[in-house]
Amino acid sequence: RALRLAGGRSRCEGRVELEQEGTWGTVCDDGWDIPDADVVCRQLQCGHAVRVRGNAAFGRGHGPILRDEVGCEGHERHLWECPAELEHDCSHKEDAGVVCSEHQEWRLSGGRDGCAGRVEVFFRGTWSTVCNSTWYEMEATVLCRTLGCGDALQRPSFGHTLPGKMVYLCGSLQPSLAQCQWTFNKSAPCYQSWAAGVVCNGTGS
Repeated sequence: RALRLAGGRSRCEGRVELEQEGTWGTVCDDGWDIPDADVVCRQLQCGHAVRVRGNAAFGRGHGPILRDEVGCEGHERHLWECPAELEHDCSHKEDAGVVCSEHQEWRLSGGRDGCAGRVEVFFRGTWSTVCNSTWYEMEATVLCRTLGCGDALQRPSFGHTLPGKMVYLCGSLQPSLAQCQWTFNKSAPCYQSWAAGVVCNGTGS
């Protein structure tokens, strides 16, 4: 009885999928709320839920719809411990999804397009800036490639104006910054540093 998130940008975000007797299926979004999503995030070791999504926000799944009107209280260890309707009147356009706190996503803001600007990371329910104390060519290139923006051309500096701060250190060209070493909201590496920025050589939407 496995569980996974599909269609998201990391393993901690996506459409909720359950395995039952060797077949993967989905959960209907009727009654889908934060306590339900919390159980999913905790079961996947992805922290807690910061957003619940319905209406197949992460794409429509396939296979049977295995749960409807899920009613977790939030403390259950597994989603299948929660009361739910096994009969449903749903289609895959109502597939339930979740964004967990350990999911990381990135954007560049204030530049000419989505491939230039200040680096901002969504993590644990808030947007944060990234300290430039360890923001080198490697880290900037990893981010540009993750965003589909090519390689890093420049690394301009900006001010910190968001509540959180993140530090990344990549020893090699990882598929995303989340796979590098990172520290969240520890002040020391950010002391007297600026917010990291990047200008990638590609163009964004």
